[in-house]
Amino acid sequence: MKLFGTDGVRGEAGSFLTAELAMRVAMAAGIYFSDRARTKKILVGKDTRRSGYMIENAIVTGLTAVGYDVVQIGPMPTPAIAFLTEDMRCDAGIMISASHNPYEDNGIKFFDAHGNKLSEEIEAHIEAIVHDKAQLHEGQVTGKKIGSAKRIDDVIGRYIVQLKNSFCRSLTLQGIRIVLDTANGAGYKVGPTVLEELGAEVIVLHDKPNGYNINEGCGALHTKDLREAVIQYRADIGLALDGDADRLIVVDENGNEVDGDQILGALGLFLHQSGKLTGDGIVATVMSNQALEDTMNEHGLNLYRSNVGDKYVLELMREKNINFGGEQSGHIVMHDYAKTGDGLVSALQILALLITSGEKASKILRPFELYPQKLVNIKVKTKKPLEQIDGLKEELGAIDAAHIRHLIRYSGTENKLRILLEGKDSKAMEKAMEQIVSFFEKALNA
Repeated sequence: MKLFGTDGVRGEAGSFLTAELAMRVAMAAGIYFSDRARTKKILVGKDTRRSGYMIENAIVTGLTAVGYDVVQIGPMPTPAIAFLTEDMRCDAGIMISASHNPYEDNGIKFFDAHGNKLSEEIEAHIEAIVHDKAQLHEGQVTGKKIGSAKRIDDVIGRYIVQLKNSFCRSLTLQGIRIVLDTANGAGYKVGPTVLEELGAEVIVLHDKPNGYNINEGCGALHTKDLREAVIQYRADIGLALDGDADRLIVVDENGNEVDGDQILGALGLFLHQSGKLTGDGIVATVMSNQALEDTMNEHGLNLYRSNVGDKYVLELMREKNINFGGEQSGHIVMHDYAKTGDGLVSALQILALLITSGEKASKILRPFELYPQKLVNIKVKTKKPLEQIDGLKEELGAIDAAHIRHLIRYSGTENKLRILLEGKDSKAMEKAMEQIVSFFEKALNA
């Protein structure tokens, strides 16, 4: 059984992701990193899910059993773990989170000593150790070699300083009214704190985590409360984080959600015009709207497309020597300030754009009109390889003939098929979507 998906190990806590599996994954990671150890310390953080207690204790057990000292820092955003792993000179970092998934799920994400997500090759190596009982047994230590664990509660200050350092020192958020939805997740403390320290008036929503309400009807995936609050409080902008605060969704002053591709375009042009964009363009994924690519080209920039997943965005950014990229879904990577998607770093850059331009969010954050695009997720019983589905080639041929761009892939973390269609003729696209959805529902759920 394959453990690692597009973003670590993820699944329902207690059934797929059991305490036993978490312990074995931690032991395997500890054995892998032991060969490259500098400090024999691994950092462990988590979001606000109740199952985090179970998984955290299992991970501590696994790591100390193979000789690692563990530093536990409690609920903190995923990008904070990436930053603090390097800042505190740890051999690796572990984040316990299922990101935007409901509370029943949980996951384990890894970072190397430099705060980077692991490559697929390293994940495969760790996964091989998980399934090797002899290696797990041999990796365990005794006596004085057994590791220790300690909890540190004051590292939030280090991360706040890092966030504030990403915001231009000549700017202030004084006079800016912000509604912030923290999704009852890992950003519920640090998010409001950093915005208030920079001078903003902050109205905070969903900052009372109880272990079960993370992402529940709130945050980046559910913006109804945020949109209504922006209008109610006459705010300049609304910001929504997801459960581990690595994703950001923006709502303008009129209570309308801004598309993620428009955010990428606005920030990309802002960095380019201010001389802060390195390389010859930006990086997005195959999911991004063609209008983003066309807009970049109009300004003499390229749009490089990666596979879906912020670690693939980062890989392509490094390959092309580019410091900015992201996903349509709200993962934005500002590589000068963060090693992974960081919702709060992204929020601060958007606020900097808002202040320096003097424009309303509804205008400055929409530098182009999107081409009609639709994404449909279908729950599937089994992830049958697409090339083995009879009749699919003919279905896609008909879509191509209608000049409609298509992207069809399985989710890396859920039993879902994602169908993306895009075309300038919205009616033709809607008709094609109905046909292809019907085709897949029969082919995969019959």
